[in-house]
Amino acid sequence: MLANYGYSDGSGNYFITIDTDKCNACGECVEACPANIFEMADEDPNDPMNAEPLPIVLPEKKNKLKYECATCKPSGDNRPTLPCVMVCEGCAITHSW
Repeated sequence: MLANYGYSDGSGNYFITIDTDKCNACGECVEACPANIFEMADEDPNDPMNAEPLPIVLPEKKNKLKYECATCKPSGDNRPTLPCVMVCEGCAITHSW
């Protein structure tokens, strides 16, 4: 299942997507994120049938992703791999912008 966290506004779409089928719940993304966007949840709040722990985007940060993630997402053509994406062994995290 794809869990989308974020928002759309007049300037674009700002979403972090976690593929819960690919996530191994290692928690590396939580540790790697300099903006502390993620936390580990005891169970999937988006899928009541999945009782496995997994990372989620903090509710108070999901409507601020454009600004919270700005330090990791510089503009231009030469964008580095984001820390949360780089440490995700299962390739479960993507960003929309």
